Amino acid sequence: MPLSEHEQRLFEQIERSLAEDPKFASAVRASDPRFHARRRLLVAAGVMIAGLALLVYGAVIKTPPLAVAGFVVMLASAAFAVQSHRRSQSPDLHVVGGTTSRRRPRGRSGRRPSILDRMEDRWRQRPEGHR
Repeated sequence: MPLSEHEQRLFEQIERSLAEDPKFASAVRASDPRFHARRRLLVAAGVMIAGLALLVYGAVIKTPPLAVAGFVVMLASAAFAVQSHRRSQSPDLHVVGGTTSRRRPRGRSGRRPSILDRMEDRWRQRPEGHR
């Protein structure tokens, strides 16, 4: 059922007042999963650079345990970055433009579908008599 002109004007006025509220904008931004995913990736990149510095420093002063520790830090931060990226791509509910929506499954985006996706499609489209 469409809104009347009066309701539409009220709705737009409420929308504008909410957009101008800095507390509301920061609360919405803080609940955006993309914001958290980006922050986790930046933290992982920073820790990876620190691990590389530790690795180089340990190699320069010829202290193998320090160099190994730097490598382990780099490896752990890379694993954290990959996990964070995968979690941000998961098909859970995500905030998109201020509204929640369900993301498309992983093999169905712009790229070519995987063999499992094609087999699943064939299974769904099979004739009804062949079960």
